[in-house]
Amino acid sequence: MARFRSRHDDPTGRGRARTRSRTRPPLALAVPALLAVAFLLLPLLGILARTQWSQLGTHLTTPGVVEALKLSLLVSLWALGLSLLLGVPLAWLLARVPFPGKPLVRSLVLLPMVLPPTVGGVALLLGFGRRGLLGPWLEGTFGITLPFHTSGAVVAATFVAMPFLVISLEGALGGLKQSYEETASSLGASPVRVFFTVTLPMVAPGLIAGAALTWARALGEFGATITFAGNLPGTTQTLPLQVYLLLQDQPEAATSLSLLLLAIAMAVLIGLRGRWTGTPLAGARSPAASAAAASASLLDSPSVSASASSPASVSAAASSPASGSAITTGAPTAERWPLHAEVSGFNELTLDAEPGTTIAVVGENGAGKTTLLRALLGLTPRAHAELTLGDLDVSALPPHKRQVAWVPQDGALFPHLNALANTAYGLRAHGVPRAAARAEARAWLDRLGVGHLAHRKPAELSGGQAQRVALARALAARPRLLLLDEPLAALDQTTRAHVRHTLRRHLSGFGGVCLIVTHDPVEAVSLADRVLVLSDGRTLQDAPPTEVTRHPRSPWVARMLGRNAWSGSATAEGLELPGGGRLVAAEALPDGTPALAIIAPEAVSIHRDRPGGSPRNVWPGTIREITAVGGRLRVLVASAEAPDLVAEITPDAAAELGLADGAPVWTSVKATEVTLVAL
Repeated sequence: MARFRSRHDDPTGRGRARTRSRTRPPLALAVPALLAVAFLLLPLLGILARTQWSQLGTHLTTPGVVEALKLSLLVSLWALGLSLLLGVPLAWLLARVPFPGKPLVRSLVLLPMVLPPTVGGVALLLGFGRRGLLGPWLEGTFGITLPFHTSGAVVAATFVAMPFLVISLEGALGGLKQSYEETASSLGASPVRVFFTVTLPMVAPGLIAGAALTWARALGEFGATITFAGNLPGTTQTLPLQVYLLLQDQPEAATSLSLLLLAIAMAVLIGLRGRWTGTPLAGARSPAASAAAASASLLDSPSVSASASSPASVSAAASSPASGSAITTGAPTAERWPLHAEVSGFNELTLDAEPGTTIAVVGENGAGKTTLLRALLGLTPRAHAELTLGDLDVSALPPHKRQVAWVPQDGALFPHLNALANTAYGLRAHGVPRAAARAEARAWLDRLGVGHLAHRKPAELSGGQAQRVALARALAARPRLLLLDEPLAALDQTTRAHVRHTLRRHLSGFGGVCLIVTHDPVEAVSLADRVLVLSDGRTLQDAPPTEVTRHPRSPWVARMLGRNAWSGSATAEGLELPGGGRLVAAEALPDGTPALAIIAPEAVSIHRDRPGGSPRNVWPGTIREITAVGGRLRVLVASAEAPDLVAEITPDAAAELGLADGAPVWTSVKATEVTLVAL
């Protein structure tokens, strides 16, 4: 029996040698890099080599050192607390809010990192000292004197350390998709609730990394502290200042203290393992998983729920899904919410729909489909929607009070919450008690066939399962308007068919209006009561699926539906094509009318020789492509006398004709098979 070896089985090691040789760096880069490593490593080795290890314990336990250590811990922890209090909102502002002067604010954040520490201390004196800008007011009003006081050491450490937290957290926020926060808002969560229950848990690695670096930097602060707060034993004399004093009289003790600070700094860096800029929480287990799990308990916090459930008006509160018992019954709602929307901006259209209507929104890329959805949500400056749901005008309400639920293409399930907590999120945001919200959420998961997955995290779900959980989450919030942005695009064909059937069944009992953005003709025809065709933000066609299928008013829609679509000008015999050709049709339109000729692929015949008989539309061509669609073949034929034409034939017919790429053929279409649509 033959035995196949991998390169790991190579006893000579030649395969591994070849692999290493391919990744060997050039000497011109390797030598300076090694010198740089040696340059950075040598001072650290000097500390290790000069430390008197036998006296290390004695040096670190002297009263002055212990007092300085306690003071350093106190100052660094207070500095960390102030940095979190001030730096977290600042990082969020820089990452999420566009405002004039943002580059200047970011430069101010970075300034303490490049400013000489003693200059920073002088600046603090001139700002907060007794003769500074703010110092006299602080002393006269509150009796607070910062210089030469422990509080001054805290201020100095915060000044130089907070930028590490801001930069780390801003990087993590920049890498977090805003669709998570926007989805949470559409489920009824206030901005504060979204921040504490979605944003912070998902950027926990960046927050923890920034906090660790901030604490380590505050622990080692020297220059700004000695300049602004002085060097008073027991008051402002921290460990770095103690090192400075000991270096003059007891260099061995100073070396021991330096080793302690070095060990703390290295422990922080090793613990972060290079992730100092932070990464948003993904589906995989995160080093901040415990922090995310702890923050998830905020979902059940009465204080957060109260802030999210305050109504914009009495009428809004009366119509809120949380204000009635129906939201916790688990039964389809009996309320009915018609839709009226007048959209302006990039999109210019008026949309009216009766309760229970499902509208498929289709169009080319850039047609304004997603912009329309975001305008209805109130999430884009590109377009504005005057939106009325039922008898309530929600145009001026923020997204979390509109009762418009959104399911983005990727589902945007919160990765730090399991399926049950995800589904209950909107209910909890509306103030529904925890037990009732979980019971309602479980009922929705059961209806969509994923109840047995209630305790799984999104990373443990398949694509189809995750989409059903996302749909359950949106429906459980009992919105008046449901927006689905290509909800089945990421699924395989088998799963897509199952989820499509489930979606159709549950939309039938929905009391509001549902808009589905899709590029799939099967979804548009099988799920929707109407098809809204957009082009450059305007309505090109708004009709039932059967009407759009028979008479599409856009070449793109016709091709999406699998039809051939040729544009031109109507003549007495049919259609005059832009290139000068003619197409004969049985039913003509008035001369000069811009029109679209629709030809079904199955109406196109393919011949190896010029056909005779009744066809009045005959063109020579060349086969450019043959693809299988189900049990049939679609053949693309290019011709110099007509636009490209797609024919659909059986595999037996293709074999009989001997069709192959590049083969010359003739195509024919009967005049009765051509449908002209006026544009």
